[in-house]
Amino acid sequence: MNSNRAIIHIDDDPQITRMVATRLKKYGYQVSPFNDPSQALKEMMCNQWRVILLDIDMPEINGLDLLREIKAYDGGIQVIILTGLVQMNVVLQSFQWGAEACIFKPVDDIEPLLTVLDDTFRKINRWWDTLEELSQRGRVECEALAV
Repeated sequence: MNSNRAIIHIDDDPQITRMVATRLKKYGYQVSPFNDPSQALKEMMCNQWRVILLDIDMPEINGLDLLREIKAYDGGIQVIILTGLVQMNVVLQSFQWGAEACIFKPVDDIEPLLTVLDDTFRKINRWWDTLEELSQRGRVECEALAV
């Protein structure tokens, strides 16, 4: 149902957010970069964002803490970790707290990120389709009861 391929990318490094946005734009993604995590959180809460690329190691806020905040706010938001912090405990913690996937920087090969994003948007579309079907079935049941 929702084919909007819009993403928030939160990373304290403007070069990374610019590079990722430029590369993903070639594949039809709309990336809104945020180098200030607190601004990204405000944006996420004011709009209907469904996918977030999130760095872990940032000076203002730890990405894992932000992941927890995002999931507490809306568990349906899909968070993909995009980090240079290659540590087993960080990866496991991110999955435990609801991350959809973990991709490591540098992003020399864009294919793994594209695969994860495509899968994530398909998952979101399946959810919308299921909700639409549920809504349709509810209407049919109500109409049958009214007869």
